Amino acid sequence: MKAVQPDGNPESGRRVHDFGQNGESGPTVLRILLGGQLRRLRESRGIAPKDAGEAIRASASKISRLELGRVGFKKRDVADLLTLYGVIAAEEREPLLELAERANRPGWWQSYSDILPPWFEVYIGLEEAASALRVHETRFVPELLQTEEYARAALGLGHPMASATEIERRVNVLMRRQRILRRDAPPLLWALVDEAALRRPIADREVMRAQLAALLDAVRTQDVTLQIVPPARSAMAAMAGPFSLLRFAEPSLPDVVYMEQLTSALYLDKAADLSVYKRHLDRLSVNASPPAATGDLLTALLDGSH
Repeated sequence: MKAVQPDGNPESGRRVHDFGQNGESGPTVLRILLGGQLRRLRESRGIAPKDAGEAIRASASKISRLELGRVGFKKRDVADLLTLYGVIAAEEREPLLELAERANRPGWWQSYSDILPPWFEVYIGLEEAASALRVHETRFVPELLQTEEYARAALGLGHPMASATEIERRVNVLMRRQRILRRDAPPLLWALVDEAALRRPIADREVMRAQLAALLDAVRTQDVTLQIVPPARSAMAAMAGPFSLLRFAEPSLPDVVYMEQLTSALYLDKAADLSVYKRHLDRLSVNASPPAATGDLLTALLDGSH
């Protein structure tokens, strides 16, 4: 994933006092914040990645990974880079060194690293820090809105070779992720879901009815917007496939589009890419049933699932 873009102001790297002060920022976001800050400092001094790498006994590619927030930071490396970049005063260095320490603290999901691929651990960290999520789903009920029983069935389909113990651990991860919707200041969740995904019988009738009832409760009682794409308008939805757009309260973090594949994932945050996906979400929203109709549509699906 591309790091935070430089803003063109050489002194922008000096404004470090407010970075990562949100107590809910996880290590993924903190690494991206710190990496972006170090990148701006390096570029403002006209220092090449190769020269920065030599200062910490590393390669130019290691500097790139640090600036992208893809690897952890050694406090000594950050200190050496700050010295190279001319950041000498304690009041300028200490916030960044403290941020490096916080960015290296493990997230809760790291205890599941044996079943979660690294590229998905990155997504969980971003999801935890997002202030808003726009989700487009064509296959299943959006993960953050799945009941435990529905999730168990969906995960079983997605991991047919997994043991029952592994499936339960994966369910635990999902239930833990859903806690963000119960925070005092939860992220805004706006989901566009193909009606076929709500009708798809991935579990028995009682599980499906309970899932529909949970969706109905979510749109009535939580800060959740759910739009259903009817079958007659689902062709556009099928062309794009599922993806998520994450937005962050931190002004230095760009929006991110996340698309999961079978063995990897794509993270897009270039302005040109974001513009395409945002326009597609807007078109899908126009073609979907309006949010005000969701309650009646879910009730009709429930009535028809007897």
